[in-house]
Amino acid sequence: MAKMLLSNTLTNKKQELKPLAENQVKMYVCGVTPYDLSHIGHGRCYVSFDLLYRLLKFLGYDVSYCRNLTDIDDKILKKAQEQFGDKLRYADITAPMIKKFHDDMHKLNTLPPDYEPKATETIDEIIKFVQGLIDAGKAYQANGDVYFSIESFPEYGRLSKHKLEDLKAGSRVDVSDIKRNPLDFALWKSEPEGTFWKSPWGWGRPGWHIECSAMSHKYLGESFDIHGGGQDLIFPHHENEIAQSEGLFDVPMAQFWVHNGFVRIDKEKMSKSLGNIISLEEIFKRFDPMVLRYYFITHYYKAPIDFSFDDLEAAQKAYQRLCKIFDEVDCSEKELNVRPGQNVLVDQMLEFLKDDLNTPGMLGILFENLDSIQKDQGVLCAVKGLLQKVLGLRLVPLKEKEVEMTPEIEVLIKEREEARAAKDWAKADAIRDKLQAMGVELQDKKIHK
Repeated sequence: MAKMLLSNTLTNKKQELKPLAENQVKMYVCGVTPYDLSHIGHGRCYVSFDLLYRLLKFLGYDVSYCRNLTDIDDKILKKAQEQFGDKLRYADITAPMIKKFHDDMHKLNTLPPDYEPKATETIDEIIKFVQGLIDAGKAYQANGDVYFSIESFPEYGRLSKHKLEDLKAGSRVDVSDIKRNPLDFALWKSEPEGTFWKSPWGWGRPGWHIECSAMSHKYLGESFDIHGGGQDLIFPHHENEIAQSEGLFDVPMAQFWVHNGFVRIDKEKMSKSLGNIISLEEIFKRFDPMVLRYYFITHYYKAPIDFSFDDLEAAQKAYQRLCKIFDEVDCSEKELNVRPGQNVLVDQMLEFLKDDLNTPGMLGILFENLDSIQKDQGVLCAVKGLLQKVLGLRLVPLKEKEVEMTPEIEVLIKEREEARAAKDWAKADAIRDKLQAMGVELQDKKIHK
């Protein structure tokens, strides 16, 4: 079995992946909370772990991939209340968003996970998990709520490198006297009688963190190989998952904790408060989804991406070049189905991928050898197979978009011609940028002096 290296947030080191069971990898990745459209941060996360899933399968591992759907959550309930005047109509919020998420993931060519549990379909397991923590002295009831006791888990902060003393010092005094410690977090939230689900502690619903602990345990067991997600989940979500799962089972929850980097807009993390969220739907109106997938792959998955449409345009040109090269060759399935050890160039590219998903290094090998690759159909087909099966690139030439010539566009083109004739280059450039945003590319003629 090929040696695979992955960065482990838990140890802050790059380590060799040694599965708990020979040739079998169990991987859990935190899924979306479906209360709104998926954005490019989601796209980056699930393309990154799709790449890892594909690579592990390509290397011969038997992979069990579980990605959950957090379909009950404070944000979902708030939106249901705002939109329908009834938070119990949360499914009317989540159902269309889940459908849209699946559609976005299909467009990005991510393989469906082996398991995709919903929190609302795992309530029995969640209640059993919470009761186990109470019985073990790790959690306590308070007025119908159940809280995890931070004091019961001395290793709290191991993943995020936060010290418990610092967290306590930095926490504000809780306005509620229900919790024993301001840092204790909710496992079960009480609700009026007859609403949501009945539990030994009264009617209510699960807290966010317990959902993932229960779902990962149900499908992957007490201990598994890889737990993944975006960097924003390290604290408190993944830290709390560790406390819950290891507090109950007393074994490491996951051997590897793998996190992809942020997507930043104008050097700032995307957030609703800043109003800089860019949805996948918005991107797909202007670019083929494969261009966005390729754009993500040109970056090392752990490094932040400073997103710009100019960079996406550049990625589109590079991807279109690859499409044209590989579309021209007619390969049999046997030629495409290359395996490790069968082709020198493919193995060189794989070495970079096996080194913590180093996609920029892999693409460097590809472009350095592009001329020689095209001279040998066997190599061309082998590389094409790797790009399609592991990188998930469809390599179908992009369609030229037809732009409808509207009166507005005609006016802008005329104004730009007048600006160029008057040598008002700033105005001409500004109009050109506006036209490009509308999908209009102009071929300028040289202006004679």
